[in-house]
Amino acid sequence: MTSDTTSDTTADTGQHAIAAGSTAAEVLAGIDLTGRTAVVTGGYSGLGLAATRALAGAGARVVVPARRPETARQALAGVDGADVNRAGINRAEVERLDLADLDSVRAFAERFLRRRAPLDILIAGAGIMACPETRVGPGWEAQFAVNHLGHYALTHLLWPALTAAGAARVVSVSSGYDAGWRIRWEDPQFTRGYDKWAAYAQSKLANILFARHLDRLGGPYGVHAFSVNPGWIRTPLQRHLTAGEMVAAGWIDAEGNSAPGLFRAPEQGAATLVWAATSPELDGRGGDYCADCRVTGDGPADDGAAARLWALSAGLTGLDRIH
Repeated sequence: MTSDTTSDTTADTGQHAIAAGSTAAEVLAGIDLTGRTAVVTGGYSGLGLAATRALAGAGARVVVPARRPETARQALAGVDGADVNRAGINRAEVERLDLADLDSVRAFAERFLRRRAPLDILIAGAGIMACPETRVGPGWEAQFAVNHLGHYALTHLLWPALTAAGAARVVSVSSGYDAGWRIRWEDPQFTRGYDKWAAYAQSKLANILFARHLDRLGGPYGVHAFSVNPGWIRTPLQRHLTAGEMVAAGWIDAEGNSAPGLFRAPEQGAATLVWAATSPELDGRGGDYCADCRVTGDGPADDGAAARLWALSAGLTGLDRIH
């Protein structure tokens, strides 16, 4: 569940006005991405599928990494909606990747780099939310590992392709920022007192801080990064929650119907993702936290915490190639 309040603001991209409820396809109207390559993790479900559809429809070649490639191929093969014709979605390719497994991340990056193709857009959208305590890799907490560390490693390993693009963007999909979010510096893997929501909040804060520091390091190479709050979206991300939990939270009623006016469609949630990835408004800038297709000052601005998280992530993954 990504979450935040929505607004009625409207942005003017210089091509067309974009309202807070616009879809990803509407954001990309008039933008030609022919010849550009995007990698969209989680690009076959929910927000990611909507982003894949819109980017492919605008002409981009989209690579969709997936832990279950056959499931991803089936999801992508079924896309033939108004936003994109069948030729558009055929620009999407599926490759195996498990973000919880650094060997899998390395193997994916090696295959991608062998093509010697620049990478113009990397959308770090795959994630898990509020799962039972789960350990992956060397004992890492699953939400921190999948939502943050896997994307940290992927960005490092794809760095040659990102810099080769000349002007690349990395979009880190977070959620509606809360000032109470914390990195548990003394125990980031929640080895003591696991709390599924605190662990999720930590991983989403990490997404924001990661983009902030990545932009600081990548800007001189033409690589800019943004973090994004897509708003409230009902997707398979909620698979670890019971109906009772969602009723108690006020998200759905006893019959399973969404609370009126709470959720956006995935195509609306994906709008800020593709806006951050492509908008000419953002040329030459980065590190920003975005929502409703605009830069917002609502996110954390702690450069010290961002640098500390970067150092922690480098130590855990053994990757620190961006300077």
